[in-house]
Amino acid sequence: MLEKQGISRLLLAKYKKSGWLESLGKGAFKRADDIVGWHGGVYAIQKEEKPPLIHVGGLTAIILQGSGHYIRFKEAIQLFGQYKVNLPRWFKQYKWEEPIEYYSTNFLPAELALTTYKEKNFSIIVSALERAILECLYLAPDKIDLVECYQIIEGLTGLRPDILQELLENCSSIKVKRLFMYMADKANHDWLKFIDLTDINLGKGKRSIVKNGAYNIKYAITISKELEKPQ
Repeated sequence: MLEKQGISRLLLAKYKKSGWLESLGKGAFKRADDIVGWHGGVYAIQKEEKPPLIHVGGLTAIILQGSGHYIRFKEAIQLFGQYKVNLPRWFKQYKWEEPIEYYSTNFLPAELALTTYKEKNFSIIVSALERAILECLYLAPDKIDLVECYQIIEGLTGLRPDILQELLENCSSIKVKRLFMYMADKANHDWLKFIDLTDINLGKGKRSIVKNGAYNIKYAITISKELEKPQ
């Protein structure tokens, strides 16, 4: 990218020697007076790939869009990428202020339900709320508690049913789809009546999400006893 801006390797070495540029890791640089946060690191990654192969997702995307009212205050930054796509070495090795969690998966189509988040004078690509909650359920219950996921879904009153429909039809995780439908049903959201299950594959047989939990007959899943309690 620097070469495209007219900065040759020789000139780059001169800038580094003069202290105008500093190395952020192999293949990445910053101006000496710049403080680079994870937002800037993600922006740099996304700027190099068209379309971007990595995006901000899960809990982080939900928090950025102001829907994280029930979420613990301090969370790791959750990034998602296409299957077998790795984070650049410089990004993984840099000591960001927040811990970074990266998930390489193809359980959802790569470019579906993404949006932009403006950070100061630049924007980064993040999951829209409809995609972000499915990513949360993908990580549940190992990384995110099921009750916490439900509390988030309870607050998502304005989800777009057409986007949800497309996501659910193209989602390859039976666990995610069943959990989402169960929680949406339990929350009794208005948008749920616009979801058509005809073309959504919920699989066959029982699914045990947690051990020694409570069994929900309608969606054939074993979930935490706390979640299955009547409201």
